[in-house]
Amino acid sequence: FSFLQEQLSYVLGLLLLLHSTDSFYVPGVAPINFHRNDPVEIKAVKLTSSRTQLPYEYYSLPFCQPSKITYKAENLGEVLRGDRIVNTPFQVSMNVEKKCEVLCNFPNKPVTLTVEQSKLIAERIREDYYVHLIADNLPVATRLEFYSNREEEEKKKEKDVQFEHGYRLGFMDGNKFYLHNHLSFILYYHREDVEESQEHTYRVVRFEVIPQSIKLEDLKADEKSMCTLPEATGSAPQEIDPTKENQLLFTYSVHWEESDIKWASRWDTYLTMSDVQIHWFSIINSVVVVFFLSGILSMIIIRTLRKDIANYNKEDDIEDTMEESGWKLVHGDVFRPPQYPMILSSLLGSGIQLFCMILIVIFVAMLGMLSPSSRGALMTTACFLFMFMGVFGGFFAGRLYRTLKGHRWKKGAFCTATLYPGVVFGICFVLNCFIWGKHSSGAVPFPTMVALLCMWFGISLPLVYLGYYFGFRKQPYDNPVRTNQIPRQIPEQRWYMNKFVGILMAGILPFGAMFIELFFIFSAIWENQFYYLFGFLFLVFIILVVSCSQISIVMVYFQLCAEDYRWWWRTFLVSGGSAFYVLIYAVFYFVNKLDIVEFIPSLLYFGYTALMVLSFWLLTGTIGFYAAYMFVRKIYAAVKID
Repeated sequence: FSFLQEQLSYVLGLLLLLHSTDSFYVPGVAPINFHRNDPVEIKAVKLTSSRTQLPYEYYSLPFCQPSKITYKAENLGEVLRGDRIVNTPFQVSMNVEKKCEVLCNFPNKPVTLTVEQSKLIAERIREDYYVHLIADNLPVATRLEFYSNREEEEKKKEKDVQFEHGYRLGFMDGNKFYLHNHLSFILYYHREDVEESQEHTYRVVRFEVIPQSIKLEDLKADEKSMCTLPEATGSAPQEIDPTKENQLLFTYSVHWEESDIKWASRWDTYLTMSDVQIHWFSIINSVVVVFFLSGILSMIIIRTLRKDIANYNKEDDIEDTMEESGWKLVHGDVFRPPQYPMILSSLLGSGIQLFCMILIVIFVAMLGMLSPSSRGALMTTACFLFMFMGVFGGFFAGRLYRTLKGHRWKKGAFCTATLYPGVVFGICFVLNCFIWGKHSSGAVPFPTMVALLCMWFGISLPLVYLGYYFGFRKQPYDNPVRTNQIPRQIPEQRWYMNKFVGILMAGILPFGAMFIELFFIFSAIWENQFYYLFGFLFLVFIILVVSCSQISIVMVYFQLCAEDYRWWWRTFLVSGGSAFYVLIYAVFYFVNKLDIVEFIPSLLYFGYTALMVLSFWLLTGTIGFYAAYMFVRKIYAAVKID
């Protein structure tokens, strides 16, 4: 079972980390040592495009196929991401150069593409598709060089190298389509230190490709599958005409170079694609802003509260006490159970489940155990953790439901286990139907869907019931004041005490603290970048928790001062206000950063965004609710009430 394999690889990774503490990256698997002439297998992962958001498997296009196609057994995360790792006919041997070789089995007989196939390739080129290959688990990258000044030294030139994931399938010039049919692989190896008597061992440390489009007539192939490349200046590109059959040759060349890069830091090339400095500035900015505001808020609240409590506890002036105002007035109603306590406790249970899952995933990833080299590990871990965290979700939901005078614990447990996951599953299922219709590899296969349902009803549901049972049996939270029989009347509220105004006001601070990180997360999801800055993410997560808690406390304090005691639902809604800003940011990102034009990609984008916003609202709402609840219990415990 792939999950167990992954767990073993994490343990291996940890041991490796302890063995070599100088490298920042924990490998997902042990390194593979090659001798000269050993085969280095090149596999294909998928085709992706940030314009359509629909991944396709490699052989959905008429590329040359090996005699036997074998797919790698994949873990849950890889399946959900749309990876379909498969072997290819490229013959690459360690440290053996190849000038130019024809890929398909017929030495000098060109491949003929039918009109249908030509149309499909032209369409994929127009949609800006990239091909992703891997060699020794390293993804292929295309080098993009920007020379700031031609005359400068070589060192200066090095700085302007950037890498792009995968390589472009082809390019357009006017209304004509050109296919990259020749691939020049450049593989870098690191020579390992061995004893003199032993044969040298090599490790692959970088995998680059230079894709070229070369016309059939310019590629001269002989009987032995060898070919000669034309001079760079005089060659014409290979055009694909979607209205007729096309003839072409698929060719490749292999070049090896020695490199100083150690195996442990071979992923650095792929991960230094985004600017780390921006991150430091944004984090320091967020920390300063949040702590500054936290300090101010805490001081104001503590001073005001002390004053309030001192006033309320003065018993000498009885007449003043008769005409008291503010939050003490509502002491007989502040713990009155709200409407729909079952739904509230269920949503908070799911929020706790999400909170535990996100905290553990970010922490484990920060230690380097979910690095990009262990493909799909992040997604797999998140899914399993969410299932297992059902115990905590159930426990907190059950205890709160009991506190809110609920009686039907079985129904409450069922609601907790199915409300949020049911919405997620429903949205994903509908989106999946659309992806199926497009024959994309991003569609979750039916067996995987059944497996996910079995996990939900076989692991998550029983665990939620177990947690709920113990939470419901436990002593309810003790509220420091008794609730009156008759609810008191709520005075008319000012305009700024409106729910929606509250949501807008409360969302600004938490969103401001994390919005730069949000940009990087979005580009990782929608533009096929690697996201690896989990240390930063962990800091941002802590800042988010602090800012949500504080805003929530301030809002609930104002509300109680206005003698409005219906704070349960309101705190939950208002604390999740930053989710509203995340939604606005997602729309802004869609309009400005992505050039998605078709209906289905847009539907996918907004469908998944809706899920993200919902989850984020549950998470921040839960954090805010528990902070406010603790605060309310503390302040009412501090005043003397007759």
